[in-house]
Amino acid sequence: MWLLQVICKFFYPHLVKDTCGFSLLLRHDVDLLELCQAFSEMLRGNIEDIDAGDREDPQMCSDYVKDIYQYLRQLEVQQRVFPFYLDGTEISGRMRAILVDWLIQLHARFQLMQDTLYMCVAIIDRFLQAQPVSRKELQLVGVTAMLLAAKYEEIYPPSILDFVYMTDRAYTPTQIRATEQKILKELNFALGRPLPLHFLRRIAKVSDASAESYLLAKYLMELTLLDYNMVHYNPSEVAAAAICLSRKVFSEGQWNPKLCYYTGYEEEGLTPVMEHMAKNVVRVNRNLTKNLAVKNKYSSSKFLRISTIPQLNSSSIKDFAAPLLGEARQLM
Repeated sequence: MWLLQVICKFFYPHLVKDTCGFSLLLRHDVDLLELCQAFSEMLRGNIEDIDAGDREDPQMCSDYVKDIYQYLRQLEVQQRVFPFYLDGTEISGRMRAILVDWLIQLHARFQLMQDTLYMCVAIIDRFLQAQPVSRKELQLVGVTAMLLAAKYEEIYPPSILDFVYMTDRAYTPTQIRATEQKILKELNFALGRPLPLHFLRRIAKVSDASAESYLLAKYLMELTLLDYNMVHYNPSEVAAAAICLSRKVFSEGQWNPKLCYYTGYEEEGLTPVMEHMAKNVVRVNRNLTKNLAVKNKYSSSKFLRISTIPQLNSSSIKDFAAPLLGEARQLM
Protein backbone atom coordinates (compact mmCIF):
# COMPACT_ATOMS: atom_id res chain seq x y z
CA MET A 1 0.00 0.00 0.00
CA TRP A 2 2.59 2.56 1.12
CA LEU A 3 4.90 1.58 -1.75
CA LEU A 4 2.08 2.14 -4.26
CA GLN A 5 1.53 5.64 -2.87
CA VAL A 6 5.26 6.46 -2.99
CA ILE A 7 5.56 5.28 -6.60
CA CYS A 8 2.48 7.25 -7.65
CA LYS A 9 3.71 10.43 -5.95
CA PHE A 10 7.12 10.07 -7.58
CA PHE A 11 5.94 9.49 -11.14
CA TYR A 12 2.69 11.50 -10.90
CA PRO A 13 3.22 14.45 -8.52
CA HIS A 14 -0.22 15.85 -9.44
CA LEU A 15 -1.94 12.91 -7.77
CA VAL A 16 -3.97 13.69 -4.68
CA LYS A 17 -4.58 11.06 -2.00
CA ASP A 18 -8.11 10.83 -0.59
CA THR A 19 -9.39 8.97 2.50
CA CYS A 20 -9.68 5.54 0.84
CA GLY A 21 -6.49 3.49 0.68
CA PHE A 22 -6.02 2.84 -3.05
CA SER A 23 -8.24 5.74 -4.22
CA LEU A 24 -6.38 8.56 -5.96
CA LEU A 25 -7.75 11.54 -7.81
CA LEU A 26 -6.07 12.35 -11.12
CA ARG A 27 -6.12 15.87 -12.47
CA HIS A 28 -5.96 14.98 -16.15
CA ASP A 29 -6.86 11.93 -18.24
CA VAL A 30 -4.73 9.33 -16.44
CA ASP A 31 -6.99 6.37 -15.77
CA LEU A 32 -7.21 6.08 -11.97
CA LEU A 33 -8.21 2.48 -11.64
CA GLU A 34 -5.95 1.18 -14.41
CA LEU A 35 -2.99 2.83 -12.71
CA CYS A 36 -3.87 1.40 -9.31
CA GLN A 37 -4.51 -2.02 -10.85
CA ALA A 38 -1.14 -2.02 -12.59
CA PHE A 39 0.78 -1.19 -9.44
CA SER A 40 -1.29 -3.46 -7.23
CA GLU A 41 -0.52 -6.34 -9.63
CA MET A 42 3.18 -5.56 -9.10
CA LEU A 43 2.71 -5.60 -5.34
CA ARG A 44 0.34 -8.52 -5.27
CA GLY A 45 2.94 -11.07 -4.27
CA ASN A 46 1.37 -14.20 -2.86
CA ILE A 47 -2.28 -13.02 -2.86
CA GLU A 48 -4.52 -15.91 -3.89
CA ASP A 49 -6.23 -15.67 -7.28
CA ILE A 50 -9.83 -16.37 -6.31
CA ASP A 51 -10.87 -16.68 -9.96
CA ALA A 52 -8.39 -19.41 -10.88
CA GLY A 53 -10.87 -22.18 -10.15
CA ASP A 54 -13.51 -20.67 -12.43
CA ARG A 55 -11.59 -20.99 -15.70
CA GLU A 56 -13.79 -23.80 -16.98
CA ASP A 57 -17.08 -22.03 -16.15
CA PRO A 58 -17.88 -19.45 -18.88
CA GLN A 59 -20.65 -17.94 -16.77
CA MET A 60 -18.12 -16.79 -14.18
CA CYS A 61 -16.25 -14.68 -16.78
CA SER A 62 -12.99 -15.33 -14.94
CA ASP A 63 -10.91 -13.77 -17.74
CA TYR A 64 -12.81 -10.49 -17.50
CA VAL A 65 -14.07 -10.28 -13.93
CA LYS A 66 -11.29 -7.97 -12.72
CA ASP A 67 -11.88 -5.61 -15.63
CA ILE A 68 -15.61 -5.69 -14.95
CA TYR A 69 -15.19 -4.63 -11.34
CA GLN A 70 -12.62 -2.05 -12.33
CA TYR A 71 -15.24 -0.56 -14.67
CA LEU A 72 -17.89 -0.65 -11.94
CA ARG A 73 -15.55 1.29 -9.65
CA GLN A 74 -15.22 3.95 -12.33
CA LEU A 75 -18.96 4.07 -12.91
CA GLU A 76 -19.87 4.49 -9.24
CA VAL A 77 -17.71 7.61 -9.13
CA GLN A 78 -19.18 9.02 -12.33
CA GLN A 79 -22.73 8.50 -11.03
CA ARG A 80 -22.04 9.44 -7.41
CA VAL A 81 -24.52 10.99 -5.00
CA PHE A 82 -23.35 14.06 -3.11
CA PRO A 83 -23.67 14.50 0.66
CA PHE A 84 -26.59 16.54 2.00
CA TYR A 85 -27.97 17.15 -1.49
CA LEU A 86 -31.40 17.93 -0.01
CA ASP A 87 -30.18 21.05 1.76
CA GLY A 88 -32.25 24.06 0.70
CA THR A 89 -35.13 21.97 -0.66
CA GLU A 90 -38.59 21.11 0.69
CA ILE A 91 -37.53 17.53 1.32
CA SER A 92 -35.65 16.51 4.47
CA GLY A 93 -33.62 13.43 5.32
CA ARG A 94 -36.44 12.32 7.60
CA MET A 95 -38.99 12.50 4.77
CA ARG A 96 -36.64 10.57 2.50
CA ALA A 97 -36.29 7.86 5.19
CA ILE A 98 -40.08 7.55 5.53
CA LEU A 99 -40.39 7.17 1.75
CA VAL A 100 -37.66 4.50 1.56
CA ASP A 101 -39.17 2.60 4.49
CA TRP A 102 -42.51 2.51 2.65
CA LEU A 103 -40.82 1.43 -0.58
CA ILE A 104 -39.13 -1.45 1.25
CA GLN A 105 -42.56 -2.64 2.35
CA LEU A 106 -43.88 -2.16 -1.19
CA HIS A 107 -40.92 -4.10 -2.56
CA ALA A 108 -41.74 -6.98 -0.21
CA ARG A 109 -45.42 -6.96 -1.20
CA PHE A 110 -44.48 -7.34 -4.87
CA GLN A 111 -41.78 -9.94 -4.01
CA LEU A 112 -39.22 -8.21 -6.21
CA MET A 113 -35.48 -8.88 -6.48
CA GLN A 114 -33.10 -7.25 -4.04
CA ASP A 115 -31.33 -5.45 -6.88
CA THR A 116 -34.60 -3.72 -7.75
CA LEU A 117 -34.81 -2.10 -4.31
CA TYR A 118 -31.24 -0.79 -4.38
CA MET A 119 -31.66 0.51 -7.91
CA CYS A 120 -34.91 2.23 -6.93
CA VAL A 121 -33.23 4.16 -4.10
CA ALA A 122 -30.25 5.02 -6.31
CA ILE A 123 -32.60 6.46 -8.94
CA ILE A 124 -34.39 8.53 -6.31
CA ASP A 125 -31.17 10.01 -4.93
CA ARG A 126 -29.64 10.75 -8.30
CA PHE A 127 -32.84 12.38 -9.53
CA LEU A 128 -33.54 14.45 -6.41
CA GLN A 129 -30.03 15.86 -6.29
CA ALA A 130 -30.45 17.07 -9.87
CA GLN A 131 -34.14 18.01 -9.82
CA PRO A 132 -35.66 19.03 -6.45
CA VAL A 133 -39.38 18.29 -6.08
CA SER A 134 -42.16 19.37 -3.74
CA ARG A 135 -43.38 17.29 -0.82
CA LYS A 136 -46.51 16.34 -2.73
CA GLU A 137 -44.40 14.88 -5.54
CA LEU A 138 -42.00 12.86 -3.37
CA GLN A 139 -44.09 9.69 -3.23
CA LEU A 140 -44.74 10.01 -6.95
CA VAL A 141 -40.98 10.04 -7.59
CA GLY A 142 -40.61 7.02 -5.30
CA VAL A 143 -43.18 4.79 -7.00
CA THR A 144 -41.95 5.84 -10.44
CA ALA A 145 -38.37 4.96 -9.46
CA MET A 146 -39.61 1.57 -8.27
CA LEU A 147 -41.41 1.05 -11.59
CA LEU A 148 -38.26 1.97 -13.55
CA ALA A 149 -36.07 -0.30 -11.43
CA ALA A 150 -38.53 -3.17 -11.83
CA LYS A 151 -38.57 -2.74 -15.60
CA TYR A 152 -34.77 -2.82 -15.57
CA GLU A 153 -34.26 -5.80 -13.24
CA GLU A 154 -37.38 -7.96 -13.23
CA ILE A 155 -38.59 -10.51 -15.77
CA TYR A 156 -42.21 -9.77 -14.90
CA PRO A 157 -42.38 -6.28 -13.39
CA PRO A 158 -45.59 -5.02 -11.76
CA SER A 159 -47.84 -3.00 -14.02
CA ILE A 160 -48.32 0.73 -13.68
CA LEU A 161 -51.86 0.04 -12.39
CA ASP A 162 -50.37 -1.97 -9.52
CA PHE A 163 -48.43 1.09 -8.42
CA VAL A 164 -51.52 3.30 -8.77
CA TYR A 165 -53.37 0.91 -6.48
CA MET A 166 -50.54 0.80 -3.92
CA THR A 167 -50.61 4.60 -3.64
CA ASP A 168 -54.36 4.44 -2.94
CA ARG A 169 -54.91 6.14 -6.29
CA ALA A 170 -53.11 9.28 -5.16
CA TYR A 171 -51.57 9.45 -8.63
CA THR A 172 -52.84 8.54 -12.07
CA PRO A 173 -51.06 6.42 -14.70
CA THR A 174 -50.59 9.60 -16.72
CA GLN A 175 -48.74 11.28 -13.85
CA ILE A 176 -46.50 8.26 -13.32
CA ARG A 177 -45.66 8.08 -17.04
CA ALA A 178 -44.85 11.79 -17.12
CA THR A 179 -42.58 11.44 -14.09
CA GLU A 180 -40.95 8.40 -15.68
CA GLN A 181 -40.07 10.47 -18.74
CA LYS A 182 -38.76 13.29 -16.54
CA ILE A 183 -36.49 10.95 -14.54
CA LEU A 184 -35.12 9.20 -17.62
CA LYS A 185 -34.40 12.52 -19.31
CA GLU A 186 -32.69 13.94 -16.21
CA LEU A 187 -30.52 10.82 -15.79
CA ASN A 188 -29.88 10.60 -19.54
CA PHE A 189 -31.23 7.03 -19.44
CA ALA A 190 -28.14 5.98 -17.45
CA LEU A 191 -29.74 3.63 -14.92
CA GLY A 192 -26.87 1.18 -14.56
CA ARG A 193 -25.26 2.63 -11.44
CA PRO A 194 -23.38 -0.14 -9.60
CA LEU A 195 -25.20 -1.43 -6.53
CA PRO A 196 -23.72 -2.47 -3.17
CA LEU A 197 -25.03 -5.97 -3.86
CA HIS A 198 -22.79 -6.25 -6.93
CA PHE A 199 -19.71 -5.70 -4.78
CA LEU A 200 -20.99 -7.68 -1.80
CA ARG A 201 -21.24 -10.87 -3.86
CA ARG A 202 -17.64 -10.44 -4.96
CA ILE A 203 -16.33 -9.63 -1.49
CA ALA A 204 -18.25 -12.52 0.06
CA LYS A 205 -16.41 -14.83 -2.33
CA VAL A 206 -13.07 -13.30 -1.36
CA SER A 207 -13.77 -13.61 2.37
CA ASP A 208 -15.41 -17.04 2.09
CA ALA A 209 -18.24 -15.63 4.21
CA SER A 210 -20.58 -17.93 6.11
CA ALA A 211 -24.32 -17.78 5.46
CA GLU A 212 -24.87 -15.85 8.70
CA SER A 213 -22.08 -13.39 7.96
CA TYR A 214 -23.36 -12.78 4.43
CA LEU A 215 -26.95 -12.21 5.62
CA LEU A 216 -25.79 -9.85 8.35
CA ALA A 217 -23.83 -7.86 5.77
CA LYS A 218 -26.98 -7.63 3.65
CA TYR A 219 -28.94 -6.45 6.69
CA LEU A 220 -26.34 -3.79 7.49
CA MET A 221 -26.37 -2.63 3.87
CA GLU A 222 -30.14 -2.45 3.63
CA LEU A 223 -30.30 -0.29 6.74
CA THR A 224 -28.04 2.20 4.97
CA LEU A 225 -30.74 2.79 2.37
CA LEU A 226 -32.71 4.78 4.95
CA ASP A 227 -29.74 6.75 6.24
CA TYR A 228 -29.52 10.12 4.52
CA ASN A 229 -26.12 10.69 6.13
CA MET A 230 -24.73 7.79 4.09
CA VAL A 231 -25.94 8.64 0.58
CA HIS A 232 -22.49 9.86 -0.52
CA TYR A 233 -20.61 6.65 0.25
CA ASN A 234 -19.77 4.63 -2.86
CA PRO A 235 -21.52 1.24 -3.23
CA SER A 236 -18.18 -0.60 -3.16
CA GLU A 237 -17.32 1.16 0.10
CA VAL A 238 -20.67 0.25 1.67
CA ALA A 239 -20.30 -3.41 0.68
CA ALA A 240 -16.73 -3.66 1.99
CA ALA A 241 -17.70 -2.02 5.29
CA ALA A 242 -20.70 -4.35 5.66
CA ILE A 243 -18.51 -7.45 5.30
CA CYS A 244 -15.84 -6.00 7.56
CA LEU A 245 -18.31 -5.20 10.36
CA SER A 246 -20.06 -8.54 9.91
CA ARG A 247 -16.75 -10.36 10.30
CA LYS A 248 -16.12 -8.45 13.51
CA VAL A 249 -19.55 -9.33 14.90
CA PHE A 250 -19.00 -13.04 14.24
CA SER A 251 -15.27 -12.95 15.07
CA GLU A 252 -14.32 -14.30 11.64
CA GLY A 253 -10.86 -12.79 11.52
CA GLN A 254 -9.12 -9.56 10.67
CA TRP A 255 -9.32 -7.51 7.48
CA ASN A 256 -6.41 -9.19 5.74
CA PRO A 257 -4.23 -8.25 2.72
CA LYS A 258 -6.33 -10.48 0.46
CA LEU A 259 -9.50 -8.50 1.26
CA CYS A 260 -7.60 -5.25 1.01
CA TYR A 261 -6.29 -6.21 -2.43
CA TYR A 262 -9.63 -7.28 -3.90
CA THR A 263 -11.73 -4.47 -2.39
CA GLY A 264 -9.24 -1.64 -2.64
CA TYR A 265 -10.02 -0.57 0.94
CA GLU A 266 -8.08 -0.78 4.17
CA GLU A 267 -9.97 -1.31 7.42
CA GLU A 268 -9.04 2.14 8.69
CA GLY A 269 -10.69 3.77 5.67
CA LEU A 270 -13.88 1.77 6.26
CA THR A 271 -14.23 2.80 9.91
CA PRO A 272 -16.50 5.86 9.28
CA VAL A 273 -18.90 3.70 7.25
CA MET A 274 -18.93 0.97 9.90
CA GLU A 275 -19.69 3.59 12.55
CA HIS A 276 -22.78 4.67 10.60
CA MET A 277 -23.85 1.05 10.15
CA ALA A 278 -23.48 0.34 13.86
CA LYS A 279 -25.41 3.52 14.63
CA ASN A 280 -28.28 2.31 12.43
CA VAL A 281 -28.35 -1.04 14.25
CA VAL A 282 -28.42 0.60 17.67
CA ARG A 283 -31.18 2.98 16.61
CA VAL A 284 -33.51 0.24 15.43
CA ASN A 285 -32.70 -1.97 18.42
CA ARG A 286 -33.52 0.85 20.83
CA ASN A 287 -36.63 1.89 18.87
CA LEU A 288 -35.15 5.33 18.25
CA THR A 289 -36.72 5.30 14.79
CA LYS A 290 -40.16 4.37 13.52
CA ASN A 291 -38.72 3.09 10.23
CA LEU A 292 -38.49 -0.60 11.09
CA ALA A 293 -39.30 -2.24 7.75
CA VAL A 294 -35.75 -3.57 7.30
CA LYS A 295 -35.49 -4.93 10.84
CA ASN A 296 -38.89 -6.62 10.57
CA LYS A 297 -37.96 -8.08 7.19
CA TYR A 298 -34.73 -9.62 8.47
CA SER A 299 -36.40 -10.97 11.61
CA SER A 300 -38.14 -13.65 9.55
CA SER A 301 -36.93 -17.24 9.30
CA LYS A 302 -36.21 -16.67 5.60
CA PHE A 303 -33.31 -14.44 6.68
CA LEU A 304 -32.34 -16.63 9.67
CA ARG A 305 -33.77 -13.93 11.96
CA ILE A 306 -30.45 -12.15 11.54
CA SER A 307 -31.76 -8.81 12.83
CA THR A 308 -32.54 -10.38 16.22
CA ILE A 309 -29.22 -12.09 16.97
CA PRO A 310 -27.76 -11.17 20.39
CA GLN A 311 -24.42 -10.18 18.82
CA LEU A 312 -26.07 -6.98 17.54
CA ASN A 313 -26.37 -5.82 21.13
CA SER A 314 -22.71 -6.49 21.82
CA SER A 315 -20.22 -3.93 23.08
CA SER A 316 -18.40 -3.97 19.73
CA ILE A 317 -21.47 -2.64 17.91
CA LYS A 318 -22.14 -0.08 20.65
CA ASP A 319 -18.52 1.08 20.61
CA PHE A 320 -18.65 1.65 16.85
CA ALA A 321 -21.95 3.53 17.17
CA ALA A 322 -20.95 5.69 20.13
CA PRO A 323 -19.26 8.53 18.18
CA LEU A 324 -22.36 9.11 16.04
CA LEU A 325 -25.31 8.50 18.35
CA GLY A 326 -27.14 11.76 18.82
CA GLU A 327 -24.74 13.57 16.49
CA ALA A 328 -26.11 12.73 13.03
CA ARG A 329 -26.87 15.89 11.11
CA GLN A 330 -30.34 14.76 10.07
CA LEU A 331 -31.98 11.96 12.01
CA MET A 332 -34.18 9.43 10.29
